[in-house]
Amino acid sequence: METGSPENTGTAGDERAVTEPEWTGLPPGLLRMRRLLLVVWLGLLAIGLALLLGTLAGPGWAAFALLPLALMAWGWVMIGRNWRSWRYAERADDLLISRGVLWREETVVPYGRMQLVEVTSGPVERHFGLASVQLHTAAAATDATIPGLDPAEAERLRDRLTELGEARSAGL
Repeated sequence: METGSPENTGTAGDERAVTEPEWTGLPPGLLRMRRLLLVVWLGLLAIGLALLLGTLAGPGWAAFALLPLALMAWGWVMIGRNWRSWRYAERADDLLISRGVLWREETVVPYGRMQLVEVTSGPVERHFGLASVQLHTAAAATDATIPGLDPAEAERLRDRLTELGEARSAGL
């Protein structure tokens, strides 16, 4: 049989399909939280700017308060694109984290290199029912975070990563 025959090339393609990681995206609660914060902060800025300019410079200048509203519309779209770019995948030996719209960044964290896995949740995140998983390794450059997870998923991921990290580092 020739090395370039269709039978041989089909096998290599099947192996590649099997090794493709199963990616998990972030829940929509993170998108809602970030968009709400955008609307609140830029909405307050627009109102404050309109009042300030309308009082001090005259009603014609109050139109400049539309700039934060335009920024809000642009930010709404950008936050959605950024949210869709975040994903993670658990593989046999490592965790993959991918993010970024213009500059794609993919972080590979080997389980054996993990020293600490934390679940954190600030007051705003707790209000929206979200938590983040932060991974610490010996090299500070490879620390990674997965934001905006459901607390149950964050705890499951923390426990699984801790278990795998202990199993992989036991041989070192």
